[in-house]
Amino acid sequence: MAKKKKKSRFYKKALLIIFLIIAGIIAFQFVYPNISVLKKENPKKTAFMKYREEEWARDGKKYRITQKWVPLSSISPYLIKAVLIGEDDKFWSHEGFDYEAIQKAVEKDVKAKKFKLGASTISQQLAKNLFLSPSKSPVRKIREAIITWRMEKTLSKKRILELYLNVAEWGDKGIFGIEAAARHYYNKPASALGHEEASRLAAVLPNPRKFNPLSDSRYVANRSRLI
Repeated sequence: MAKKKKKSRFYKKALLIIFLIIAGIIAFQFVYPNISVLKKENPKKTAFMKYREEEWARDGKKYRITQKWVPLSSISPYLIKAVLIGEDDKFWSHEGFDYEAIQKAVEKDVKAKKFKLGASTISQQLAKNLFLSPSKSPVRKIREAIITWRMEKTLSKKRILELYLNVAEWGDKGIFGIEAAARHYYNKPASALGHEEASRLAAVLPNPRKFNPLSDSRYVANRSRLI
């Protein structure tokens, strides 16, 4: 009986410690990272880029990050519209979260008995790319939500979109940002992208390591036509 009580106290203490650690991690996101610096400064390297570099090192691949920053005004309006249509059509009206899409994602997860919780907005994707990892754990998703909320309160919509288009992964060999992608796939600056090129680049964003905008993939063709 004494052993059972001792074991019960141990488990309660362990759960309390775990809860306090998680609560501390979550609370920390309300003050860190410093979102205000993103108003004028461009991040030199994102958490997601570092994650990819570590992955390449483990796999013995000699890839390197290819990226070139451009202002939103130097990006084709076709590309901007295509990405918004393909990734987040409520971007200008929501405050960081598409609650209708989240509800549908939750219902899908419940049916599949899996925790994926997709339906991420551009703001959420940016939070993950800048500061977090690709993990789909509940704690990571909570951290993402807090950072997303802070970014929406601190940065303008145009700045969030500008940051996203400059840090999004666009290929399987270190291509990050629309300028690098436009030059790699179409040998032209992002400002010169036409509507078909823009729709194909937007079409591969959900999985840029699997799909190539220049490929004859049925998925890319159908999605780009839809966009």
